[in-house]
Amino acid sequence: MTSHETTTLDALVAAFEAFQRHTRGLRPSTLYGYTVLARQFGRATLGEDPIDPQQLVPSDVVRFVTDTSRRYSPRSMKAVGTALRSFLGFLRVQGLVDERLEAAIPHVAFRRLSSLPKCLSDEQLWRVLAVPLLRTPCARRDRAILLCLATLGLRPGEVAEIHLEDIDWRRAILSLRTRKTRRGALLPLPRRAGRAIVEYLRRERPATTERRVFVQHLGSRRGTPISSAVVSAAVTRALRRARVRAPIESAYVFRHTVASRMVRRGASLKEVADVLGHRSLDTTTIYAKLDVPMLREVARTWPEALS
Repeated sequence: MTSHETTTLDALVAAFEAFQRHTRGLRPSTLYGYTVLARQFGRATLGEDPIDPQQLVPSDVVRFVTDTSRRYSPRSMKAVGTALRSFLGFLRVQGLVDERLEAAIPHVAFRRLSSLPKCLSDEQLWRVLAVPLLRTPCARRDRAILLCLATLGLRPGEVAEIHLEDIDWRRAILSLRTRKTRRGALLPLPRRAGRAIVEYLRRERPATTERRVFVQHLGSRRGTPISSAVVSAAVTRALRRARVRAPIESAYVFRHTVASRMVRRGASLKEVADVLGHRSLDTTTIYAKLDVPMLREVARTWPEALS
């Protein structure tokens, strides 16, 4: 691509998407987030079409990040910075900008281990899972989704991607085809979650040739695969019906809850990381703060107390 070919933002973003898919093989959800950010950045800094990326200057980058940080959390801003570096790196490779733009991205302070994991208490978890089924077209589907989240700590996208062939009913094993580690995983399928899936498949799932377990139930998309957004929406409905004020109203609250319960029951961080599919133990370290007995062991007595 040369500068005279990038006359519209749509063309530029499409070229960026193709470049990322070819060179990095990003997951579709990650790639989608990158293209959304690239489009926001391009429109905010370059205006309406036709655009000329060669007009970008470091102050444009600083202004965009500063404005975005007022709307997003520090955690989200970390992802914004990563996506923006990828986009500016693409522009540099294409000869449209120089390296000064990437260097201009401000660093937003994010102390990942400064707070406790945001999870449900045992009482809150019980209340959510004890809510009776509603008489709705997808009540059993949503219950099975909740139990997959609450017992296995799966990501929303991992729940949406479960195929019928991924469940070994005889051995009670769930096979995850791919995780953020880019590898699959074998997890024991808890009896309660397994029964909920069976109930859904037998009594509620629409007739369809789709091999993914969880599908849409209404409208023109009936029988087609659900998305991560559908999983998250099921969680939001369940929390509100149970009148549980969760620290975060998303599917990830169950993921944090599973990890927290494992630590409290004596699981090692390596075991937690294996279940959650973390690429690095550093990601799992925050759950160590929940192991109070371990923290007491490593705490040193103040010298004054020894005199």
